[in-house]
Amino acid sequence: MVYSANSALIELVDVSKSYLHASGTFHALRSVNLKIATRQLVAITGKSGSGKTTLLNLIAGIDQPSSGRVVVNGAQIDHMHERMLAPWRGANVGIVFQFFQLLPTLTVVENVMLPMDFCNSFPKTSRRKRALQLLEMVDIANHADKLPAALSGGQQQRAAIARALANDPPVLIADEPTGNLDSITARSIFQLFADLSKADKTVIIVTHEREIAASFDVVFDVVDGTVSTPKYVPTI
Repeated sequence: MVYSANSALIELVDVSKSYLHASGTFHALRSVNLKIATRQLVAITGKSGSGKTTLLNLIAGIDQPSSGRVVVNGAQIDHMHERMLAPWRGANVGIVFQFFQLLPTLTVVENVMLPMDFCNSFPKTSRRKRALQLLEMVDIANHADKLPAALSGGQQQRAAIARALANDPPVLIADEPTGNLDSITARSIFQLFADLSKADKTVIIVTHEREIAASFDVVFDVVDGTVSTPKYVPTI
């Protein structure tokens, strides 16, 4: 379904998510309403268990809401079948994980090529060239033919970001992407995300690190499944 009522790249309308457990119903999100525009660098903050990752999973189409509407890049995805969601996700959302999740038996460049292979988004003859260009952009092209284990944590996260960009998605989401990195490397990774948002990507980052909130355009705070009014950070 196509949705074009407004210019928001991402919109959640009255979204709730509940899980049934033996002990009863757990309400992960409650009546969430939010809008995110193109080229915004967005932080989602909150305590562990507050609903941050659930929110991210709904935007990525990894999970579906119990009620409400989720619209991303013109598509209403809240009740889209998985056979449609998988190719949609491959084209529209790049995902960066805290622990990188690079395939250990593939070289770095092969890891970056993998999403292109799955989605058939670029001709086979041009995929390695594109992967190398992305690795150059994240400053690790000289490690292209190494296995992930030969790279540092920061280098592996840069490779994961290159992989997330392989199909040129408009949205990049990251769940605690610096949680496994030292502070200096973490700052360099955050700067890379900021640069990507200036280059036409909408970047959404779940983070516990409230002290870096000034680095973002918009901050949403999640508390017990509810999302605060967005805090817009003024440009200095």
